[in-house]
Amino acid sequence: MIHTLINNLTIISYLLSAFLIAKNKNTIHTGLFQHLHPLTLGWIAVLLHTTTVTQQLFTPEGLNLNFFTAGSLVSNILVWLFLLAALTRPIDKLAIAIFPIAALMLGLQNHIEIEPQILANHAWQMNLHILTSIIAFSLFNIAAFQAVLLAIQDHQLHSHRPHKLVLSLPPLQTMELLLFQMIGTGMLFLSGSLLSGFFFLEDLFAQHLAHKTILSLLAWVVFGILLSGRIRYGWRGKKAIRGTIIGFIFLTLAYFGSKLALELILQRV
Repeated sequence: MIHTLINNLTIISYLLSAFLIAKNKNTIHTGLFQHLHPLTLGWIAVLLHTTTVTQQLFTPEGLNLNFFTAGSLVSNILVWLFLLAALTRPIDKLAIAIFPIAALMLGLQNHIEIEPQILANHAWQMNLHILTSIIAFSLFNIAAFQAVLLAIQDHQLHSHRPHKLVLSLPPLQTMELLLFQMIGTGMLFLSGSLLSGFFFLEDLFAQHLAHKTILSLLAWVVFGILLSGRIRYGWRGKKAIRGTIIGFIFLTLAYFGSKLALELILQRV
């Protein structure tokens, strides 16, 4: 009963915060959350979400990283990274995409039952690899959302009929700068993930890891080219948006493609 209540409160907080930010509301004037800033609801939600996901994640046998638990964990870290970045950067509007996804992943985790996929307890080297991988993927999630928002902003400004939401965003140059800052930070963690994998895993190109390694390397190359193009040629606009989306697709296939096929389609763990 308490578990269900916490989950429902978390989902409501995520969705209400996203709705109010979409409506450009700076404070809540009625109801249970009166006088709170919408992002404060996000902080409440992520704290509750962390409590829920850690209960599912940590088991006596090891880490349970089945498809929905892993998705909920990634979305939880994604929200943490977003909220911390929002303390110093004007990226509040990304909550419109990030919070509903976190709410969805939490709902799926708690309402769809699949077999646990236990990752036996490992040494710190393996844990470091897992942690850097998840953080890298979460950072590129934020970058992908930023790219989509940038694409909408660019399209509407060129059509000369911008929506109120677009008018509330920072200037295009600032949005692009934020995008490349996110990509740069994500590259650090993705590089750390790949390096730790090469050093600490016995065979990074083993049959069950080959596709993950290759797709992650492809994503690293795409983002590396994108950053080099920005530094050398001042790439921006559509090139930045397309490159970010392509790199993110590679990472998504690397991180979740096999889990989706094995655990949900083929019913294997």
